[in-house]
Amino acid sequence: MVAGPIVARDYAPMMQRLPMVLWLVCALGLSGAADADVPRRVVSFNLCADQLVVALADPSQIAGLSPYAADAGLSVVAEEARRFRRLDWQAEATILLQPDLVFVGPNDRPVTRRVLAAQGLRVVETAFVTDLESARRQIVKVADLLGQSERGARLVEKLDAARARLAARRQKQPLTALVVERGGYTQGPSSLAATLLATAGLVPPPGAPAGYGGFIPLEKLLTLKPDILFVKDPPQYPQDQGALYFMHPAVQALYPPERRIALPTRYTMCGGPALVAAFDYLADALGRMPPAR
Repeated sequence: MVAGPIVARDYAPMMQRLPMVLWLVCALGLSGAADADVPRRVVSFNLCADQLVVALADPSQIAGLSPYAADAGLSVVAEEARRFRRLDWQAEATILLQPDLVFVGPNDRPVTRRVLAAQGLRVVETAFVTDLESARRQIVKVADLLGQSERGARLVEKLDAARARLAARRQKQPLTALVVERGGYTQGPSSLAATLLATAGLVPPPGAPAGYGGFIPLEKLLTLKPDILFVKDPPQYPQDQGALYFMHPAVQALYPPERRIALPTRYTMCGGPALVAAFDYLADALGRMPPAR
């Protein structure tokens, strides 16, 4: 007689008779298969990826970070990043680390990227973040790639909580605001800085630059007259033309300290932990301003 096909119920008596050691072997085998895709040696060539990796990965997973990772002027995780190896920009040095996952940015050294990909390394691009939704998606994606989905979910929760704290600072009376860098470059509505301002209920004045932004002459700034001026990394001395833009007597008179807020660059470049810190920084800064009249 030809035996029929074995179905699931036929396994039950057999599995009940398996020694416990075989159950353990099966369980460990399944676990090993699940862990096989989790990267063991992660490298980041990108400032924003640096911060996500430091926030989400196990320390043992991090094989190297970009040269900017420990720069406190650019990264909100600079202190934590100092414990890890910093890379140079040469692909050869990275290949020697034998990474199984390499993060790069959209504009990071295309030749290096091609060399790494040609070596069979897994290279993942970390896109620019310009709004809250893309920041959330990026956290989830990077966390999943690192095998740290739960940490990703917690970081998204922290991001939403920080956004809510800033939104609670909204003025009853709508105010206008601009984020201006040295020399007059002004952030536009498509920038990450604009997301911060919009969360706080601040809007650009009519006539402000569109898109990601653009340069405006001093005379136009004085004509636009936003209620609040956010100054990116404000200069302390008039050492060059870019600094003179903010040191002009007309700007000083129109924007005394109570109408001017310093905005460090590290809060306007990346999502992830940088955006969490940016929301909290701005909430604190607006909380210390006198009420609008």
